[in-house]
Amino acid sequence: MKKEEKIYIAGHTGLVGSAILRKLEQNGYKNILLKTKDELDLRNQNDVEDFFAKEKPDYVFLAAAKVGGILANSTYKAEFIYDNMVIALNIIHASYKYGVKKLLNLGSSCIYPKNCPQPMKEEYLLSGSLEPTNEPYAIAKIAAIKLCRYYNEQYGTNFISVMPTNLYGPKDNFNFETSHVLPAMIRKFYLAKKIEEGNMKAVIENLKSYPIGFGLDDQVANCDESSIIKLLEKIGIHISFDFRRSILVTVRLWGSGNDYCEFMHVYDLADAIIFLMEKVDASDMKNISSDYFINVGTGKDITIRDLAKMIKEIIEFKGNIEFDKLRHDGTIRKLLDVSKLHAMGWMHKIEVEEGIKKVIEIMDATHPSDVQK
Repeated sequence: MKKEEKIYIAGHTGLVGSAILRKLEQNGYKNILLKTKDELDLRNQNDVEDFFAKEKPDYVFLAAAKVGGILANSTYKAEFIYDNMVIALNIIHASYKYGVKKLLNLGSSCIYPKNCPQPMKEEYLLSGSLEPTNEPYAIAKIAAIKLCRYYNEQYGTNFISVMPTNLYGPKDNFNFETSHVLPAMIRKFYLAKKIEEGNMKAVIENLKSYPIGFGLDDQVANCDESSIIKLLEKIGIHISFDFRRSILVTVRLWGSGNDYCEFMHVYDLADAIIFLMEKVDASDMKNISSDYFINVGTGKDITIRDLAKMIKEIIEFKGNIEFDKLRHDGTIRKLLDVSKLHAMGWMHKIEVEEGIKKVIEIMDATHPSDVQK
């Protein structure tokens, strides 16, 4: 990519898109096209094609998506498959139709089978059945990968895909109903610590600043301390008192805690994406995968139980942790094989403990706009 060429980031306000924007600006790219959801509905084919016809971007980062954790995926199945498929269809087709030089499509590690051999290699795609709790999202992401492949093969386009592991960082979603596991856990422990400290003002500010989900947000505005305690119980933070009236706080988490997850800071992902966009074309990617995609991760995973202990120690929470074994664990292990990316000369820089500390530091900001810097 040349610094003066026109770059479009689809989804620039989200977790990944905002990190890509930050990295591009740091690297001296200035001709960047940005449109919010209100300005351009990516689900509308006519609007997308009109935008591409008018702006004619040279490069496209497809980071727009409807995302969420196990609960959100299980609750909004139709939206997850429809929104993600139609966004990919519209942007990939318009990129071909209006002569985009190169497109990078963001996928997800959930494309791999539920019982996939570990670590997961690119060639394991479609080698088994998917995890039921996120199948709609996974199918949409697989469709986008295949779309890029077949446009490359039929039309000679330069479209590549990357499959990132679980992500976290600035502009993350901290809504307990729709977030992924790590941001939800960080926020729970953060609130629990503030309760231990007796800082109910910070608790209330946090609950007002970030959505809670589960239809609870309207209850926060006029909450007193006793009603806040009842609300926290509903999101997995239990408060009790011992015989001396000392406060006892318990954080309750879904599942057994025995499942493994891999986590990557979104700044590392953005760095890998720019690296691939600048140095790796579809012709190179085909040598890695017949579907023109590559895994992006750390190559390291951790159990949810150990992750919870890590967050507890970092935030200096003194209370208890309980695991609700009646809740679904999700995929028992999902570790990406990143040997092909390493062979290209790229490796992650931010370890998960360091990354969590960064998120906790900015969680102390009162307003979401502060956390989104």
